[in-house]
Amino acid sequence: MLRSFPDTIMLQPIGLTRGLVARTSTTRRIRLWRQGATMYFIHQHYPFRRPPDRGSKNQVPVAVVGGGPIGLALALALARRGIGVTVIEADDTVCQGSRAICISRRSLEILDGLGVLDRFLAKGLPWTAGRSFYRDKEVLRLEMPHDGEQKLPPMLNLQQCFAEQFLVDALAECANAEILWQTSFTGLTERNDGVTLHLQTPEGAYDLDAAYVVACDGARSPVRAALGLELSGTSYEGRYVIVDIALKSASPTERRAWFDPPSNPGATVLMHRQPDDIWRVDYQLRDDEDADEEVKPERVLPRVRSHLAFAGEPDDWQPVWISLYKAHALTLDKYRHGRILLAGDAAHLVPIFGVRGMNSGFQDTANLAWKLAYVLRGLAPDSLLDSYSAESVGAARENLRQAAKSTRFMTPPTRGHALLRTAALSLSVRHAFARPLINPRQSTAITYEDSALSSFPARSAEFAGGPGLGEVMPDPPARIAANGTWLDGHLSDLLHGDFVCLLFVGPDGGGSEHAGPLEAFAGGRIPLQAILVAAAPVRDTALVTAVDPAGRIAARFAAVPGSAYLIRPDRHVAARWRKLVREELAAALNKAVGGTAA
Repeated sequence: MLRSFPDTIMLQPIGLTRGLVARTSTTRRIRLWRQGATMYFIHQHYPFRRPPDRGSKNQVPVAVVGGGPIGLALALALARRGIGVTVIEADDTVCQGSRAICISRRSLEILDGLGVLDRFLAKGLPWTAGRSFYRDKEVLRLEMPHDGEQKLPPMLNLQQCFAEQFLVDALAECANAEILWQTSFTGLTERNDGVTLHLQTPEGAYDLDAAYVVACDGARSPVRAALGLELSGTSYEGRYVIVDIALKSASPTERRAWFDPPSNPGATVLMHRQPDDIWRVDYQLRDDEDADEEVKPERVLPRVRSHLAFAGEPDDWQPVWISLYKAHALTLDKYRHGRILLAGDAAHLVPIFGVRGMNSGFQDTANLAWKLAYVLRGLAPDSLLDSYSAESVGAARENLRQAAKSTRFMTPPTRGHALLRTAALSLSVRHAFARPLINPRQSTAITYEDSALSSFPARSAEFAGGPGLGEVMPDPPARIAANGTWLDGHLSDLLHGDFVCLLFVGPDGGGSEHAGPLEAFAGGRIPLQAILVAAAPVRDTALVTAVDPAGRIAARFAAVPGSAYLIRPDRHVAARWRKLVREELAAALNKAVGGTAA
């Protein structure tokens, strides 16, 4: 895959004991290193290994082209569902540089389902707040929703190289997954029963047959190009130089944004703390500045030094990595083309403002993995994959709509937009009413509105609150009773990765009459996990119970005794009943796997 931001023109770590020039997305290469400096991440280089001989047809269930975070996460999700998967990666190691660093709460929930959350939390830096400045005045204090009931922070900072390495390590533990390193995609041939990938390896050409192919091969996706597909939307003129620096600082982990600071007059600077005393500095180039000149170290380093002095940071720092970024808001109209699907940057390019890029890609993986697994396991028709395209295209368009607002503020595309931004910033210094105008609109969980997999909208409308159709299930604290043991955790700790029916039982046992039938229902063709939410443990049932004596879980779901929710494997709501109608549950489950309408 192409390991770069869109329009990245240079990437190079420092800290090597000998000079080394990194591969780049253009023919230009710039050396930036210092003798004896310390690397914060040691790359492991993986050798090429000849793929196993699978007979006359080297067929695998799923081939994922691209070993970035999205391709690796999708492969891990499939492998954990028992699906054989092969990842095709042209490089011999994980990426270099910080790249996508902000991981949202929703993405952390998805990583939790992949069994890798602990690795991310152990290394990453959580944050809940941000500050924006106009020149030298603070004009906005951003506080993301967070309280003691949350299992996960709203945002976690972690360099992409760590994220990829954690996923690579987890895949190595899966017997049904493999990564073909140093293997490049050169073309494909579509067949009725699958796709033949034409690959190039250090030992020559190699063909791989797959029942399904997923392109996760980045912004300049070779698979997308081979299909003759083009992204459509808006590319913005604003350009940002992105610099990783080694800096020991006492400043907190938060998002800081400066508009028109003395260090970058007329433009913007962003700063984020990352693990291992690495800081990310993004600064906007003005329209009259030549990007080819401005990414040269002799131009970059004085500007970073000037901003650090203005921000009150120590002067003892070292550069690590430099890149150039240009914002794009682009998407394909369809993410499914026969047995080839596209995800992440191969399908859509989302501006980094609001941190929707990698996070929207993780949302793609959560949507696609269970559907592809169900199709391959014979639990759902192939047409279920059409819903991946419809839902994810809709999600991308909403992400692009929100990101476009942030991008027009961060990089005004016209003189009129620039004047409006200056007016809003000037007013925000003294007037609170203007401050919401500069809100960065951070990434939030996507709702699949009008999903073809949702059922009984009239039943859903009977609720006065709670998560509606297509929304992500909330994750309140819960005391879990199972097999005579107790665990204080969260509702998500109970989930097994298939469909879930949450049944709410009142203190007097109201609603428990459905528990017995649900036990039998859970043994049907389509895997269904039934969970009771009750004020006290329910006797004479084998169902796991989330004990809710204070009614806090019921309140989050706006539930009464007898209420029920049908939750998809990706934790989005497929149906809900103020009072469960068991016959409708079967119909809703059938529709949620691509069956007939309910």
